[in-house]
Amino acid sequence: MSEFEDRKEDDRHIGADHQLPAPPSKTGKSWILWTIVFLVLAGVAYYFFYGRNSSPTTKPAATGAGGGAGGGGGRRGAMTGPAPVTVATAYKGDIGVYINALGTVTPTYTAVITPQASGVITSVSYREGQFVHKGDALIEIDPRTYEATLKQAEGTLEKDTNILAQAQMDLERYRQAWARNGINKQLLDDQEKIVLQDQGTVKNDQGTVDYDQVELSYCHITSPISGQAGLRLVDPGNVVQAGSTNALVVITQMQPTTVIFTLAEDSLTQVQGRMRQLHSLPVEAWDRNSAAKLAEGKLLTINNQIDTTTGTVKLRATFDNKTSSLFPNQFVNTRLLLNTISGATLVPTGAVQHNGQVSFVYLIANGVAKVQNVKTSVSDGGVIAVQGINPGDQVATSSFDKLQNGSKIIISKAPIATNPTEGNTP
Repeated sequence: MSEFEDRKEDDRHIGADHQLPAPPSKTGKSWILWTIVFLVLAGVAYYFFYGRNSSPTTKPAATGAGGGAGGGGGRRGAMTGPAPVTVATAYKGDIGVYINALGTVTPTYTAVITPQASGVITSVSYREGQFVHKGDALIEIDPRTYEATLKQAEGTLEKDTNILAQAQMDLERYRQAWARNGINKQLLDDQEKIVLQDQGTVKNDQGTVDYDQVELSYCHITSPISGQAGLRLVDPGNVVQAGSTNALVVITQMQPTTVIFTLAEDSLTQVQGRMRQLHSLPVEAWDRNSAAKLAEGKLLTINNQIDTTTGTVKLRATFDNKTSSLFPNQFVNTRLLLNTISGATLVPTGAVQHNGQVSFVYLIANGVAKVQNVKTSVSDGGVIAVQGINPGDQVATSSFDKLQNGSKIIISKAPIATNPTEGNTP
């Protein structure tokens, strides 16, 4: 065998040893895919049927609040030790029955002064924001034109008055002559009518003088009420026209002031009944957020008709406003005291829990929490009137998510952070 043939034989052996493996069949790929899908579905089924229902953190359900003597507070977890809680003591006291409403501060008087005489403003006597009294000078308009017109009217009046006096003297002479048969009756009658005509002329002249005096008084503008002046709207040198609607100055009475608020027509009967008994009801004005009390006043009157579009009626309350805490057109929250409940058992509002239609508290005694159903009444200022417990009883005010009927507790003097879901029974 030649050398060339030997090399060719070796190449065949080498090629046979380095052949690539055959690709897997389609049947093998499908088996692997179905295996993965089966494992995923098995894991999901295990989570839903075993993982969620058999979680080691799941707590056993407690007796509901509706069962028995103030049953438990719902499905709460069993405690492994005493729960720290803060407590409050129920006490006997008075609590008011209030009707809350939205109101607007409305001044008793607001004077928008407009020009009633034409001319040039010569002086402005008030300062912006100044408290002025009734009759104080505010603005002066050049009065010279009106003074001249008044003088003319006074001159005409004086002339016609003397003419009347002369006619009256002639009338007296004619009467004396008629008594002596010195003149005929016609002259006497004519003179009497002349006197009457002159009297009418004098009266007309007097009216002209009075009118011009009023016109002249419009040049001297004074405050018609006592109150606070607004921003200055005109300056000396400005020309104003009589009958213009542009205001020269606005005066607003600040003390006392009123608040107009609305109530639903369903509350009207109660308010009217109490007004007939007491003739007046206390009203409080609070700020926009109902966080600070601004003033105390009394109900002044009830409007004489109901607004049919809203089903509400307007009421007006008056306030002394000595501290000027109420400002015109200010939005306020009003609280109308309708009645006062005396001798009620009061607890903090946060101590009362709810389970559906049932209200209950956790009574604390001898280191144990006991669920006690209560009947709630009115609430005000963070306290609520309840029936079902006695004054002096201690009630829990925190850690409701850790309590159930019979839970052991430890009274904590330090405040305990509120759980976001605390007080809501699942």
